[in-house]
Amino acid sequence: MRTSITLPSPAKLNLFLHIVGRRPDGYHELQTLFQFLDYGDEIRFDLTPDQPGIRLAESVPGVPDKDNLIIRAARALEARTTTELPGVTIKLFKRLPMGGGLGGGSSNAATTLLGLNYLWQMDLSLDELAEIGLSLGADVPVFVRGHSAFGEGVGEKLTPVNPPEDWFVVIKPACNINTGKIFSEEGLTRDTPKIKIAPAFEGDASRYRNDCEDVVRKLYPEVNQSLEWLSQFGPARLTGTGACIFGRFPTESAARIIWESKPSGITGFVAKGVNISPLHQKLTELK
Repeated sequence: MRTSITLPSPAKLNLFLHIVGRRPDGYHELQTLFQFLDYGDEIRFDLTPDQPGIRLAESVPGVPDKDNLIIRAARALEARTTTELPGVTIKLFKRLPMGGGLGGGSSNAATTLLGLNYLWQMDLSLDELAEIGLSLGADVPVFVRGHSAFGEGVGEKLTPVNPPEDWFVVIKPACNINTGKIFSEEGLTRDTPKIKIAPAFEGDASRYRNDCEDVVRKLYPEVNQSLEWLSQFGPARLTGTGACIFGRFPTESAARIIWESKPSGITGFVAKGVNISPLHQKLTELK
């Protein structure tokens, strides 16, 4: 029985994000295209049979352990069994910026669900794990399922798709964005016409956008400046509610040339879009 495992916790991009309506409960109805990146955090899980309980090796600054999605995911999984489980120490190796719209916390939760399902030998299905994930956040199920997807509803209704696996320059402007503030802004577009899945890959990609982008650009000058710079080299777009933005390039060398030309003080990375999550690739190798 394996007692330790280190797994990737990849980033995602929203290649587009359309807000198509608002529900009576205040949540927004979305259509979006999720794709993973071959870049992200890593999480190590060490079972501790002699030390019961779930703990982080190191706390995340500014986030109480009980509120950390890693701990919440582990406890939600633990609650699905009456069997006594060995304790676990979880260490997060953080690379993704917090509050960047890259799904870092949701990805951490999904990696925890799949990693502990494997180590604790619980044998829950992806459907069951995705159900637990949805209780933690709308973006968790796509990371649990591990395939690029056309998302609807609040992002939880997922249809697997295979967009081109291009290269991306991802930039993190020096600001943190309040998601609730963006979705509550009066100027936010909430009536974009719905599209079908197939047209998301056909014709003029400029028809697709991030409906949060105009509001974010007005409220956060740092995002506006970064978008203006990256847009010199091709279409650039906000992911999620930001703050990260991305530009798409056909080759790694093309992306790295742009990355090398970035103004001083800009942080971010170059990564490849992948349709099978690196987390699922790793778990497949372990079987």
